[in-house]
Amino acid sequence: MNVTGVGVTSSLVVQSLGDMRSQLADLQRQLGTGKKSTTYAGLGLDRGLAVGLRAKLAALSGYADSVTQVGVRIGLQQTALSQIEAIGKTVKSATLTQPFDLDSTGQTTSQRAAKAQLDQILGLLNTPAGDRYLFSGRAGDKPATGTLDHVLNGDGARAGLKQLIAERNEADLGTNGLGRLQTPAVAGSQVTISEETPPTVFGVKLASVSPLNGATVTGPTGSPASASVNFTSNPNAGDAITFAFNMPDGSQEQLTLRATTNSPPGPGEFTIGTLTTDTANNFQAALSTALQKMAATSLSAASAMAAANNFFHIDAGQPPMRVGGPPFGTATSLVAGTSSNTVTWYTGEMGTDSARGTAVAKVDDALSVAYGARANEQAIRSTIANIAIYAVTSFSPSDPNGQARFAALSQRVGDGLSPQNGKQKIQDIEAELAFAQTTMNDAKTRQQQSQGMLEGMLDGVEQAPQEQVAAQILALQTRLQASLQTTSMLYQLSIVNYI
Repeated sequence: MNVTGVGVTSSLVVQSLGDMRSQLADLQRQLGTGKKSTTYAGLGLDRGLAVGLRAKLAALSGYADSVTQVGVRIGLQQTALSQIEAIGKTVKSATLTQPFDLDSTGQTTSQRAAKAQLDQILGLLNTPAGDRYLFSGRAGDKPATGTLDHVLNGDGARAGLKQLIAERNEADLGTNGLGRLQTPAVAGSQVTISEETPPTVFGVKLASVSPLNGATVTGPTGSPASASVNFTSNPNAGDAITFAFNMPDGSQEQLTLRATTNSPPGPGEFTIGTLTTDTANNFQAALSTALQKMAATSLSAASAMAAANNFFHIDAGQPPMRVGGPPFGTATSLVAGTSSNTVTWYTGEMGTDSARGTAVAKVDDALSVAYGARANEQAIRSTIANIAIYAVTSFSPSDPNGQARFAALSQRVGDGLSPQNGKQKIQDIEAELAFAQTTMNDAKTRQQQSQGMLEGMLDGVEQAPQEQVAAQILALQTRLQASLQTTSMLYQLSIVNYI
């Protein structure tokens, strides 16, 4: 009898039983978890593929998070821009229909409403999305604008829009109230009108003068420009002459004087005298009166527009500009406002590059979208500036030119809030953001399709086929039971049983 051989065989059987028990435990784990292995090593040759697939899926998950986050930000930007655009249209409509119903503050109902609407715009621009302000360019940790009170009324020693408009109005009207124009005494039958000397950027500028029957019209020529009207004979009643003036805001205003036999003449008229010298003196008096009225109405409105443009048109290397003074009535140039004497309404990041490029998100392996914005972009800035002018200007009930000045200002504000050819519109910003959003959504759709495919491939590598595992368990249990019976018989073997 070979007892040693039986012992060895018994040991091998026991080892085999242990292996089968381990295999059974692993199969039961696979059946319970659905996974082939708890480690990449357990996947054998497929482990490299599994690692690569999981890395790709992790990247897709990161892109999906970026798309979601940026999508929320763009949605908030679009909402803000849409409301700003709607407010601009509302104010524009008000400028076309608002009566001159001044209250105790010297403002109309629509002006008071415009002030509240301007505050709403600044609030929209300063709305954060999480930890980022959306209209501050790269300075996402800073609000985009100052407060309404600081922007309009200033902050301590720092002047706001209201003060800059007042200084500019004084500079544009000049000390004689004629818009920095001079009308010297009549020389014989000749009336002269000229721009102020030394030359200045302020006031109105002579653009052209039409012919007048009975007079020799010269100019405007020279710098500063001047023109003359020399009466060689009396004009006929109804004959007219028109002066065209360039305003500080870039607009042009026309002033027409018509000859009449009435004395005193009506507005915009001059009386034909007995002699040409009388006619010349009457013409000069009428011209001075008309210039004063134009200065108090159209020029004042244009001056406010120019001051607002100087205040709001700021960027990298372009500070707010204001009148060099005091004295302001004799000032000749603009100077740059400083951080100590002038409010800077836009407090975000300034730059000459595209505003959209100030915030960029990677949404795919080789795809990024730009969705940044700055509150000082032309379309937003222009809307704010026009509404601010309307909201900050006041009028005196006792001013005979108040209603005409209000009408001139309303017309300019309404024009400024209308789309301008060749200039950025809020819709342009919205369209660029919408393109970024569409690009992200397209990428998201592609990634969702890729994710499904990659997850299917990963399941094929990592997932344990349940039917196959169950069959393996049954087969293994049968083998294990047979092995246990055999082992039991071996361990019961003795010399007596063997003999």
